[in-house]
Amino acid sequence: MRVPWWQGLDLRVLKHVRGVLRRRDLELTLVEHRPTERCAFAPLLADVPTGPGLAVIAPQVSAPELAFVESMLGETALDVAAALREREAPTPRKGYAGIIGAAPAMTELFSLLERVAPSDSTVLIQGENGTGKELVARAIHDRSHRRDHPFVITNCSAFNDNLLDSELFGHTRGAFTGAVSDKPGLFETADLGTFFLDEIGDMSPALQVKVLRVLQEGTFNRVGDTDTRQVDVRIIAATNRDLAAMVKDGRFREDLYYRINVINVHLPALRDRGEDIPLLIDYFLGRHRRNRRPKRLAPDCLAQMLAYPWPGNVRELENEIERLVVLAGDNQLIDTALLSPRIRNFSPSDDEPASDTGSLPAAIESLERRMITAAMRRHNGNKTRAAEDLKVSRRNLIRLVQKYQLEK
Repeated sequence: MRVPWWQGLDLRVLKHVRGVLRRRDLELTLVEHRPTERCAFAPLLADVPTGPGLAVIAPQVSAPELAFVESMLGETALDVAAALREREAPTPRKGYAGIIGAAPAMTELFSLLERVAPSDSTVLIQGENGTGKELVARAIHDRSHRRDHPFVITNCSAFNDNLLDSELFGHTRGAFTGAVSDKPGLFETADLGTFFLDEIGDMSPALQVKVLRVLQEGTFNRVGDTDTRQVDVRIIAATNRDLAAMVKDGRFREDLYYRINVINVHLPALRDRGEDIPLLIDYFLGRHRRNRRPKRLAPDCLAQMLAYPWPGNVRELENEIERLVVLAGDNQLIDTALLSPRIRNFSPSDDEPASDTGSLPAAIESLERRMITAAMRRHNGNKTRAAEDLKVSRRNLIRLVQKYQLEK
């Protein structure tokens, strides 16, 4: 059975007009062109008066009555046109290769990654701890022509110089105390694949020279060996440090900086893409529920999490959700009382507008404002989808948006 064209359009005027017409045995239809039969007609596009529109075909109805019906269709057509534009708008992108996000900064990131991944260019990923640098590096590898070859990861801050040297380049038997056999390094392991060097800003200048050689010539020597080895490896580096400032201070080699900074990918902090927090919460609630019943956050709990700045970024948010799922037990609704004290007791800084004197109506208005703002951001201003998300009618959402002056 064909779905009616008006289904899903939460339009009070449309429903009222359809009801009035049906009581008079008249049917409202959506047409592509103005009918040639005698009818009442209102175009959806003001600049195309005979194009698509709402029509009531009724040859038996008198001309004055049709004129009256046509006047009723005017406001309805405006409402329907706006709703159809929103319904036919492309669905906002909400993720890429396991990276969750729909904020403008994230959609730009996804677009960049799509162009970067197929190349062999070196990539430098910068961002605060917990923003997902390893996840981005893996996404680049998985969508490159090297995806069937190794993806190797090492954290440069986890080893001292000697151990990192051996870890990266390998060593020969007897090269140092404890070297009882030859050992290939991670560059050899990553041959034909991708090598992700995390926290490269913590690497010593001596090792920076060796990494630069691999980048420039694709060659290196194992520790204690004179034989030169050749590898074909794509390097993706990451750091939460300001490498440009480190270059100025002489703590990072300028030539290596420019070699790894061919393509720079900056990951935004979670506080700079707050509209993604509900998306991430839903994702992590699903991931960590295991065999438990589906859970959701109470509105005040969600509001508190939206207000919190998340200095630990996505990693901190995921850890908090896992904790909430465990503490909630069999309860489906997660209350504010279960939040970690640092989140539960957080209050906005003094430079943010207060919610009034602490009265209940003011608190409700503050919560409404925050939730509507977050929903509108999540859906890129699409009121129909935001209304569905908030479980309110589209008309009611429009009224609240106007009340709080949220649409500039």
